[in-house]
Amino acid sequence: MRRKTLLATAMAGALLAGLTTAGAEAGGRDDQVARAFAATTRSTPWTQVAKIPLKFPTYHPQGFALVGDLIYLSSVEVLEAPVRYPQPVDGYDRSPGKGVGHLLVLDRLGRLKKDIRLGESTVYHPGGIDFDGENVWVPVAEYRPNSKAIVYKVDPKTYRVSEQFRVRDHVGGVVRDRRTGLVHGVSWGSRTLYEWTASGKQLDAQPNASHLLDYQDCDYVSRSKQLCGGVTGLPTATGGGYELGGLALLDLKDGNRILHEIPFPAFSSAGHSATRNPVALEVDGKKLRLFTAPDDGEEVNGTELTVYESPIS
Repeated sequence: MRRKTLLATAMAGALLAGLTTAGAEAGGRDDQVARAFAATTRSTPWTQVAKIPLKFPTYHPQGFALVGDLIYLSSVEVLEAPVRYPQPVDGYDRSPGKGVGHLLVLDRLGRLKKDIRLGESTVYHPGGIDFDGENVWVPVAEYRPNSKAIVYKVDPKTYRVSEQFRVRDHVGGVVRDRRTGLVHGVSWGSRTLYEWTASGKQLDAQPNASHLLDYQDCDYVSRSKQLCGGVTGLPTATGGGYELGGLALLDLKDGNRILHEIPFPAFSSAGHSATRNPVALEVDGKKLRLFTAPDDGEEVNGTELTVYESPIS
């Protein structure tokens, strides 16, 4: 057991060193991520290089943002699960439930540094998050479709939380374009793609042209692009279920046109697709690195920070 712990620590230390190198120039790193991902295919080999148990309450993880040598993880703590109504009530298909929204700050050894609580009343479900170079942007919504949400920004230096704007829909993830300053978001299941100013003026809302994946977590990459991870639940021939996971690169300045996408074949300890919820990518030298945390805190091994790498040719 001690040998496994030391091995995990050594791998995490290497990942930390990798971030320092890869993140020396933020713009360059983003360019490299976009280029490296665009060169992947269905046949690209991915190797799991680390699986680090998170030994603190993680609840239901949602999104990742890499900020220096820290990882920001959004998560929803459900105290009372929403219940579907027999018939819609006031336009809703289910009750709001009760819960607490968390933005967890951890280092690359998986140690918790800070637990920031977000949301209010029935608005407690954080979604996919993004770091724009200055602040971490976090949407928190009701845990039901066609509802409402608050978009916050969090200062990673002071942990100060600022409400930016409110939306009359469930917002499941946001990304801020570093070139234009605009904020892009996805609805429940990413069926609607939004665009707002930083103060919340809606500029666009359009149906998602992709029906392959429900985008769960997206991060900005250079030149007005976002890289999203997602999953789709599909039935099997025997009546069971299957999670199809994947990654997609979208062009923010061209109506979120899909530039490149691949399925991702790996699964977690609990049997979930690796891209079920939080994802983040970076480049370290000749490696494209993917961070995931698909399992909930109460599942078989709890939440594990699982890292994959692929060689860049």
